[in-house]
Amino acid sequence: MAKLVWTSDPEEAKRLREGGEMRESADVAPAKQTIRVVVDRKRRAGKSVTVASGFELTVETLTALATALKKRCGSGGTARGSEIEIQGDHVASLAGELKKRGYRVK
Repeated sequence: MAKLVWTSDPEEAKRLREGGEMRESADVAPAKQTIRVVVDRKRRAGKSVTVASGFELTVETLTALATALKKRCGSGGTARGSEIEIQGDHVASLAGELKKRGYRVK
């Protein structure tokens, strides 16, 4: 099945927008996701940041998970794209918490 990426025809673009062929993204089960947890020090002015990447979740679910992990680590952070960043070196506690929630962790 071919997916139209771009068209110069305004009528075709309008038909595609109104057709509602956009698929809703859904959360993948935690047991089917492999998450990489690493400490990153690059481009951060010498500060350590723990990055958990590889999530296949909706934005709302990823934000809620990031909030829970930040509270668990007692630290700040953010959720961007398919990864969660937690300020500081929290690899062990982050990996343990994700394993408890059913994720495969590397």
